[in-house]
Amino acid sequence: MRKINPVTLMAGALLLLALPSHAQWRTPWSYDGDRGPAHWAALDPDYALCGSGQAQSPIDIEATRKAGLPALRFAYRPGSLTIINNGYTALRVDYPSGSGDFLIVGGKSYELTQFHFHRPSEERIRGRAYDMVLHLMHRGIDGKVVGVAVMLEQGRANPAVGQLWKYMPESAGKDHLIPGVIFDPKRLIPPGTGYYSYEGSQTAPPCTEGVTWYVMKTPIEVSADQIAAFAKLYPHDVRPVQPPNGRIVEEGR
Repeated sequence: MRKINPVTLMAGALLLLALPSHAQWRTPWSYDGDRGPAHWAALDPDYALCGSGQAQSPIDIEATRKAGLPALRFAYRPGSLTIINNGYTALRVDYPSGSGDFLIVGGKSYELTQFHFHRPSEERIRGRAYDMVLHLMHRGIDGKVVGVAVMLEQGRANPAVGQLWKYMPESAGKDHLIPGVIFDPKRLIPPGTGYYSYEGSQTAPPCTEGVTWYVMKTPIEVSADQIAAFAKLYPHDVRPVQPPNGRIVEEGR
């Protein structure tokens, strides 16, 4: 049996958009080789949308339509830090139900379930891929999944990222609480409030659609050393951009 390198296995914590932290994939997949993105749909019937879906993510945000989009309010607060390396991503931070961290959009609230990173960015903006991307995943009371993508570009060291990297697990394991460490996810939100909005999917198997994505226009900075520390574990953990298939990307005025 072909041995699967855990470093090339899906850094798909991104895929745990709406799944509980303990969820496992029945069929392993990867970002390259015969279990890579071009083959996901054939690996498992549950992954069929990875090949047949018409509203898949990520995308290259090119043509946009100006719209009066509602403000995004990040009602996050400092709390205990629970980190996992699930064998697919070097670092994911999980939030239990009832943590009290919410994204509020147009009067609707979506609870923060987890966030994670990819290198380079999965999303592109007018053809540009950034050095990394942060995905903050949320779920509404009705089960609606909402993702916020924050681009990371090389520049000054980021203190919030530095705090997370200090506890980045180097091997796969279960969720573990970092005793005595408090982290405020709001520190990862850029100062600019402009964003793009489109309807998409999970960016890894099972590629479930119906996910609303908000892609922030303003990136945050991370240092070359911080990028290198992540790349040491996961040098390339992204799904290629997917066809827009006529979808409209709205851009805040």
